[in-house]
Amino acid sequence: MIKSTKALSMSEAKEFIGKDNETMNTFVKDFETLDFEKGKELREKLLSLELIKLNEKHISKIIDILPESKDDLNKIVSDINLEEDETTKILDTIKEYK
Repeated sequence: MIKSTKALSMSEAKEFIGKDNETMNTFVKDFETLDFEKGKELREKLLSLELIKLNEKHISKIIDILPESKDDLNKIVSDINLEEDETTKILDTIKEYK
């Protein structure tokens, strides 16, 4: 039964899969960019920027991809228009985790 839905990064999803599902763990491991703790920390920092335009789905994809440039970031959040200062804040926050 589904109790709730929430956008998760790959590292966060890995925590919900469980250790006995080897196939899913292998899949997630191939695509995760950060471990669970660092992913959670980055999510908190991105949320603390209080950018109204960013939602949970955007943040999850940012954690998964860790964009390095404005163009890469804009591809992830193509449904919103970020201001230059918002883009800079996001990219500066991501740089701490590279």
